[in-house]
Amino acid sequence: MEKGIVTSPYTFTGDTIGGEGLKTGVRTLADLQGIFADEAAYQAMDKDTLAYRVESIEPDPQGTPGGLYMGITYLAPGKVGKEYFMTKGHFHLNPESTEFYWGVKGEGMLILMDEDRHVWAEKMVPGSLHYIRPRVAHRVANTGDETLVFAASWPSDAGHDYGTIAREGFAKRLLEINGKPELV
Repeated sequence: MEKGIVTSPYTFTGDTIGGEGLKTGVRTLADLQGIFADEAAYQAMDKDTLAYRVESIEPDPQGTPGGLYMGITYLAPGKVGKEYFMTKGHFHLNPESTEFYWGVKGEGMLILMDEDRHVWAEKMVPGSLHYIRPRVAHRVANTGDETLVFAASWPSDAGHDYGTIAREGFAKRLLEINGKPELV
């Protein structure tokens, strides 16, 4: 490789990322079966409805020690019954991994749960920065009327354990009660 001044192969323009190897993943309501409490409300909805889209830059192979990834999630507004549209939620396969989330656009809640099933939430707004500690499951709910956009950065050897949350769920749910989000 020639040394000197070069242009980065990646871009970040506030609410979008781009560049070499950009990956895109889409989740519809069909992909979120079993995570909402109100099964009747879920069954009445169009399963092709977009719940969220994730774009990520992963310059190193998954599992590479010392690698770093970046992604942006676009989480649609909406509710299933009283429960806000949300991401699937996960622990990391490498339990010592940490992660940063930061709010870019819209309003939501980062829902966190430790291995002892203690649950808490942090409000996400443009400019908020959230540090996710080791051994903490996390998911995000959109509590606003517009698409919630948030960015993330995580180690390439973190991995994602969606199975534990799919089987056991979170110990609390974020519901709209009297027009406000509340953990119950």
